This record gives sequence, structure tokens and C-alpha cells, in this order.
Amino acid sequence: MKKKKIITILGARPQFIKAAAFSRALRESESLAEIIIHTGQHYDHQMSEVFFNELEIPKPQINLHVGSGTHGKMTGEMLIKIEDVLLKEKPDMVMVYGDTNSTLAGALAASKLLIPLAHVEAGLRSFFKDMPEEQNRIVTDHLSELLFCPTEVAIQNLKNEGISANSDKNVQIYQTGDIMLDVSLFYREKLKNRESLIKGSYFLLTLHRAENNSNKERLSQIVTSLNSIQNIHGIFPVHPGTLKKMDEFGLSLNKNIKIVDPVGYLDMLKLESEASFIITDSGGVQKEAFFLQKPCVTLRDQTEWVETVDSGWNTLVGRNIADLPRIVSSLKPPAKWPRLYGSGNAAEIIRDKIINYLHDQN
Repeated sequence: MKKKKIITILGARPQFIKAAAFSRALRESESLAEIIIHTGQHYDHQMSEVFFNELEIPKPQINLHVGSGTHGKMTGEMLIKIEDVLLKEKPDMVMVYGDTNSTLAGALAASKLLIPLAHVEAGLRSFFKDMPEEQNRIVTDHLSELLFCPTEVAIQNLKNEGISANSDKNVQIYQTGDIMLDVSLFYREKLKNRESLIKGSYFLLTLHRAENNSNKERLSQIVTSLNSIQNIHGIFPVHPGTLKKMDEFGLSLNKNIKIVDPVGYLDMLKLESEASFIITDSGGVQKEAFFLQKPCVTLRDQTEWVETVDSGWNTLVGRNIADLPRIVSSLKPPAKWPRLYGSGNAAEIIRDKIINYLHDQN
């Protein structure tokens, strides 16, 4: 039996992590074959290659080498190159993850060529359209035939926008749980004998979103507030773009916050698992903190992971960054940890739904 061909489009660290679970589940299938396209959005070793090595993801068969640039330039170049690949390979389905420019470019290319599109992490909304990620995820959802939602809230968001299985016979929507939980549970077992990167109590910091690092006043406020956190060490695997902006704006962190190079997924998971709490503006790190039952403070006004806030495990700082030291000083784990994101088998559910969909298209 000839295998159905799926092209998976990846470009950024969070997508590499999610792809680890699905690619592993897909390799167990006798009816599906995967071709991985790496757009090049995250292209250096620390932000890209290390994840493929650590997570045992098949090396991308195709690398588009688009790299950095403005949103329009990146998305446009990706769209052109992805279309060329799709015309050559003629896949049965295209799969995209999350909300990056790579996601949007892949969705547009598949839709224009009338190739069925599957979107993992469908239905997420921060309701802040100034975020490029929000724009990307909305457009991608409206172009997709298969929408894999991590939560019931995500499904309701789609319905509120008129996207439902009833609205189009080719649209199928499923609540799968969160595929990042699959990855967290699987690789957590590999951490038991892994040496700690930092001794004693500490908090983990990540900071990379343009809304925080591109504006001098905003980034200055964040650095000032971080420097006001006392009596605990911090570790900061710094995003290259954030470090560049800190240097440009003449900003520096106190010595109790240690800046290190970006780390791979396993080291990041180790840091998260041993931290007292986490400060971040990353969507993925918010969830990883929740999976590991770590209090999280999010340096954003909104989050697409509203369940983490509603359950008390995540606190949004909002516009008043000066509140950060006060929020940190009062952090403690809530009494209850609800199971919000499934049981850790999202990848198998997604694989089986794709198999059924492609079988029904024959």
C-alpha cells in the first residue's frame, strides 16, 4: 500500500518540540510518510539544530534558509519557497504548528494549491491583534481543514468566529489535549541523571517577544523590576535578539541574575523542573511551567493560555511592570492542579484523525 505523504513545516524552537511527539507517533504508522521542511526562521545551532539532535526528530529533508528579516519579507520568501516544494512533492496533506511566520506561510501555500491543511494548536486566542502571532493563528485556522485544539476553550473560540464542522463539510475540529504535554512527559524521564545547571534556589527567566524587547522604555522597566527581585538567584538563557537590544539600550541585570546562552530542550526542561518559579513572555514556557507545577509570572497583558491564569498557576503582569517584585514575593503554588491539557497522548490522536481523514478523501 502506498503511503500518504504529509509535509510538515517547521521554523522555530516551539515547533521543533511539538514535532518531536508527532514525528515519533507517525513513524509507528504504516500508512503515513513525512517530509519535514525547515524554513530557517530559527537557524543557528542553539535555536535549531540542537533540538533535532536532542529530541531525535528526523533531520529536515528540505531547508529553505530564509532566516531573519521583517515579517513581510520572511513570510513572503517562505511562501514562495514552500509553494515550489509543494508543487514538486504533491503531498496529500500539509501540517503546521502554532503561530509563527512559518505557520502562516505554510498555511497560505497549502490553501492556494488546494492541499488539505492540518493545524496543531488551533483555536488559541489572546484577543490582541497587534501580536503577529495572533494574526498568524487566526488566518491559519480559517484556512485549515483539520483543526487540532488543545482545550475546549480553543474549540469555543473557533465557533465564535464561525468555524465549525457544521459550517463546512471538509472542516473537522478535534479536542486532542496539548502535544507539548506529550513531549514533557516523554523527555522528563531522561532528566533523572542529568546534572543540574545551577545549584540552590533560583528562578528561571525567558524574554523574547517584540512587545517587550523592541521598545526601550518597556525593556528598561522590565530590567529595573527584575533588578528589584531580591534574596534569590535567577538564570536567564537569553534570546540573541533580546541581548542585542539590551546592549543597544545600555541595560544590564544585577549579578544575582546569571545570563547564559540559549539552551537545548532537555537543559531547559531541567531548569524549569528545578526552578522555584518562572518569569517569561513565552507561550510555550507558560505551559511547561504548568505541566511541571511551577508558579509562573507572564510579562504580557494577555495570554492565549487562559486556563493557566484561571487556575491560579500563572499571573499576568500587564502594563504595570513595577508590580513584578510584589507579585514575585507573594507567589506560591495553588492548592489544586487541574488536568487541563489532556493525558499526554495528543500525538496519537492527531495521527489517527489524519489517517481517517485521508482515507475518507479517497
